[in-house]
Amino acid sequence: MFISGKDIGSVQAEPGVRRKVLSYNQDMMLCEIAFEKGAVGQIHAHPHTQISYVLRGRFVFTLGDETVVTEAGDAVLIESNTPHGVQAQEEGVLLDVFHPMRETFV
Repeated sequence: MFISGKDIGSVQAEPGVRRKVLSYNQDMMLCEIAFEKGAVGQIHAHPHTQISYVLRGRFVFTLGDETVVTEAGDAVLIESNTPHGVQAQEEGVLLDVFHPMRETFV
């Protein structure tokens, strides 16, 4: 299956944050998350394993009790049920992979 990202609409996930669900099946999901400068993905946890890849920009990630500045080319592995959140230091884009897929996103 081939997916054209330009044909997929986005939804507002949080103020200044837009999410596109690019592809999924029952086992996994790929999302593109676009952030305006200063936008926040609030601290939360979910049962899904998640990998976030910084495609563009700089982000402050909080993972459990650790906080790290990430930039383009960095990745974050978020284990199931680990509290995590992010703040965009500049406009940027994350690619998020979830296992299994997040039913609440579709």
